[in-house]
Amino acid sequence: MLGCRAVSHSLLALRAPPKTSGSIDPAAIGLKGTDFLSGALVKSSCSLFSVSAGRRKRGCKRMASNSSVIRASAPKLENVDELIDSVETFLFDCDGVIWKGDKLIDGVPETLDMLRSKGKRLVFVTNNSTKSRKQYGKKFETLGLSVGEEEIFASSFAAAAYLKSINFPKDKKVYVIGEDGILKELELAGFQYFGGPADGEKKIELKPGLLMEHDENVGAVVVGFDRYFNYYKVQYGTLCIRENPGCLFIATNRDAVTHLTDAQEWAGGGSMVGALCGSTQREPLVVGKPSTFMMDYLANEFGISKSQICMVGDRLDTDILFGQNGGCKTLLVLSGVTTLDMLQSPKNSIQPDFYTNQISDLLPIKAAAV
Repeated sequence: MLGCRAVSHSLLALRAPPKTSGSIDPAAIGLKGTDFLSGALVKSSCSLFSVSAGRRKRGCKRMASNSSVIRASAPKLENVDELIDSVETFLFDCDGVIWKGDKLIDGVPETLDMLRSKGKRLVFVTNNSTKSRKQYGKKFETLGLSVGEEEIFASSFAAAAYLKSINFPKDKKVYVIGEDGILKELELAGFQYFGGPADGEKKIELKPGLLMEHDENVGAVVVGFDRYFNYYKVQYGTLCIRENPGCLFIATNRDAVTHLTDAQEWAGGGSMVGALCGSTQREPLVVGKPSTFMMDYLANEFGISKSQICMVGDRLDTDILFGQNGGCKTLLVLSGVTTLDMLQSPKNSIQPDFYTNQISDLLPIKAAAV
């Protein structure tokens, strides 16, 4: 039931919980700087979480570093064998690289089979939080691809993995603005949670004097892509972040657009995160790309040297920046969000090591001209 109580609109001073044995040192995974658990502005070593005062006044914006020197446009991939031989692991984004919506991109099965035959480790890293790793495994299977659950790293999993890495108290709750994937990963990790699609039908009946009540035991709000997004969720998440001491504001990703179908681009998870940025005047901790958390987690999980990794993606500001922040080789494919004109625009300062049309260009045949 909704109740009534006084609501303070002041930001509370927050404090990070002490590190305990078995937790991942945030400094070791690229999250060093000011107290990132406070939900205040985070000064990351890779500039992903730092925002100028001027930008704070203008609201919540994507935070890619503007300090890098603009280089000449990346070269088209010509020596395919040299790239393949130079790395042990390929990280693939999914939407726009492996598939678009529910349609497999041409040549993907043959390309993955070829890389496996050469002894390459394949890992699939997606910012889409709507599915759990198990659910993504079923999607790969439906599309005719044999991919193990341990080879899939979605931002829904990253959110749960991050909470585990900081020993998030099991007696605290997580409020979810997102879909089933986040809920399933939190459940597998043993955390208490609520929200998600179940709150999609809830409405606020506004009347004079109404004050919305919230659970004061919520210690984290996780925001991801949500097709059931509504004002109730915005207000509930806002109250938890703003009023509960120590409450974390975690975003699975800040992608502006996503591929729900192969016919057009759709508003992405960044639009949901942006609403909470605006209402709380706080910046989230982002666990998906281009944050270094997933890269460091993968390197630790598989014992991979980052110099032996090639990140393959269709987005400059997430996939390619993710690879660059992790010290990996990067290959942009033009089968998704980024066009050749966007890559070669003077306004673009994020340049991959190489670009190509699609991942089937890795096959031992002459790549089609762009």
